[in-house]
Amino acid sequence: MRKLAGFFALTLFFAALFATLPTPAAAQDEDPPSRVARLNYVQGSVSYQVSGDQNWVQADLNRPLTTGDNLWVDQDSRGELHVGSTAIRMSSQTGISFLTLDDRTVQLQLAQGTIEVHLRRLAPGEAFEIDTPNLALTLTRSGEYRMETDPNGASTVIVVREGEGEVTGGGESWDLVSGQQYTLQGTDQLTYDASPAPDFDDFENWCQSRDDRENQSASAKYVSRDVDGYYDLDDYGDWSTDPDYGAIWVPRGVAVGWAPYQLGHWVYVAPWGWTWVDDEPWGFAPFHYGRWAFVGGYWGWVPGPVVVRPVYAPALVAFVGGGGFSFSVAFGGGFSGVAWFPLGPRDVYVPGYHCSARYVQTINVTNTRVVNVTQVTNVYNNAVINHNTAYVNNYTYARNERAVTAVSRDTFVNARPVSKAVVHVTAAQLQAARPVDTAPIAPTRTSYVSATARVATAKPATPFEQRPVVARLNPAVSRPAPVYTNDTRPFNHPQPKQPQAGT
Repeated sequence: MRKLAGFFALTLFFAALFATLPTPAAAQDEDPPSRVARLNYVQGSVSYQVSGDQNWVQADLNRPLTTGDNLWVDQDSRGELHVGSTAIRMSSQTGISFLTLDDRTVQLQLAQGTIEVHLRRLAPGEAFEIDTPNLALTLTRSGEYRMETDPNGASTVIVVREGEGEVTGGGESWDLVSGQQYTLQGTDQLTYDASPAPDFDDFENWCQSRDDRENQSASAKYVSRDVDGYYDLDDYGDWSTDPDYGAIWVPRGVAVGWAPYQLGHWVYVAPWGWTWVDDEPWGFAPFHYGRWAFVGGYWGWVPGPVVVRPVYAPALVAFVGGGGFSFSVAFGGGFSGVAWFPLGPRDVYVPGYHCSARYVQTINVTNTRVVNVTQVTNVYNNAVINHNTAYVNNYTYARNERAVTAVSRDTFVNARPVSKAVVHVTAAQLQAARPVDTAPIAPTRTSYVSATARVATAKPATPFEQRPVVARLNPAVSRPAPVYTNDTRPFNHPQPKQPQAGT
């Protein structure tokens, strides 16, 4: 009973906390979204197109995706991505675009092909919409939905396995119920046909096997299902209990001397800026949520509270020499570069991007169980209000040479693999390290995709922005063309989509 009472007390605490958050409109003006999408599984040939560019590149697992990004699954291929606990699975020759992805809304364009959406939870005030060339589908309950639209855009087939939805298009709307298949043809005027849902085909059988993997995940006992990647932890590590931090996950098979945020690369993802992309198949959840702790001679990941949806972070690190991404560092001996270390469970994360004080509070208390609001406020006032970065010196691993990773500025900015370019720094160098550049580290054109990414030959025949799309919600305003100072080559920016307003 005591444990149960504690659970309810914690739940009420977070409910009260989120009740005081700004309204979505006010928060949107100053804070980035609290969630992203992640491509977590590829079978065959899958490629993506970063918002603002016209090049398609081969899929980079673990790279966060957000508003304006596009995905293409080629022939005889499949892909799976997640937005928190929601799984979106893509069949052969399928293309989607994120029209809107923020705290309240997921709005997808299904340009062509077949997807299956398993919506585990739809909170009050949230919207989930899928737009095709001839209709908009609004999901009104959690459930499982299959949706197929042909390349010419004149027909959409929807199977509601579980849940409910509403279709809008051709000046009309229909309510959809579970256990039915709906075929809607036409553009200016839709024809409507309903029949019992058919048996599963190979694609849906695969989707069910992927769901079973998540449903049976042991890690769901310790991690919120809104932390994408929790299901990857089962196969690559083990859970134990630490007397100071509670549940802690320890990866198996890492190299001797390994530390978090060493095997991967940095990319620039608006609106957060510099973002860590890890190479490990399990390397999403532990690098964008929770904290790392060095306990008993090994590194373990400590998740935040299970009862709350955590706020996504581009990388839960601090940088030697100062907070955020505002400093390059000189270590002596003629080397200057960029160095960082993982935050411990008691360390306060101060984002290097623009955000409100409330956002800083929320991103911390949803990602660690041993940091309180008073700690966050004190650090925020020092770092953001008073521009005093001395607090970094008190961070758990700030002077730990085993925890600090350093690379040249060139490696960092150009999204090159970190592990191949690590520069060893000593404890003495860390003590004497000094910032050498107070200007933000500006991205180059190569900062937006991995330096090892290959241009994809597999891509849609017609660019998504040239396809018609019916939308019930107004899509988010397209992100502006990226701005950078280290490279003068033009960055291609496609014309914004012009959706047809549904009625």
